[in-house]
Amino acid sequence: MSALPRESTHMTEVEYLAFERASEIKHEFLDGQVYAMTGASRAHNLISLYTAANLINQLKGRPCEVYPSDMRLKVQASGLYTYPDVTVVCGEPQFADGEFDTLLNPTLLIEVLSPSTESYDRGKKFQQYRQLESLQEYILIAQDSPRIEHFLRQPDSDTWVLQDAAGLDTSLQLASIGCTLALADVYEKVTFEEPDSSI
Repeated sequence: MSALPRESTHMTEVEYLAFERASEIKHEFLDGQVYAMTGASRAHNLISLYTAANLINQLKGRPCEVYPSDMRLKVQASGLYTYPDVTVVCGEPQFADGEFDTLLNPTLLIEVLSPSTESYDRGKKFQQYRQLESLQEYILIAQDSPRIEHFLRQPDSDTWVLQDAAGLDTSLQLASIGCTLALADVYEKVTFEEPDSSI
């Protein structure tokens, strides 16, 4: 989903949370600025839904929870509030307050790329996410072709290793949660545009 700046005065964190909890649409928050989250495409919604459902099935009976994009995440080190497309936490989930609507300790985060957010998801947002000590894996899923980029944090370091998976016959091992993500499952019901052979 896209984040667009909202025309407003500077907000404090307390003001943002009060505003957000009363709002009918979602907003990101960073450095006093509020950004409205716009709607997502059919492919974006299908990819998010099937990915979350696949992980829920694999994690059944284990001490892990899978949240869709309505779960707000806070990066405590920077004050960013955002809504990842899919969030997984293994172990005891920690929340910012007694409302239990703002998670602090994700194990794995997934973003579905779109033209308006791709550079942000790869750049500044990933920089923010890397400040989460609990985060072990970051997944970027393309909409226009069967392709996943998988960033895995190395033990006892801030080094991240990239692994690419492409093609509907491939799969991805998610070490931090002990799951396998098959691209055929992720892209179920998603259709891709045929390349223009006249070019």
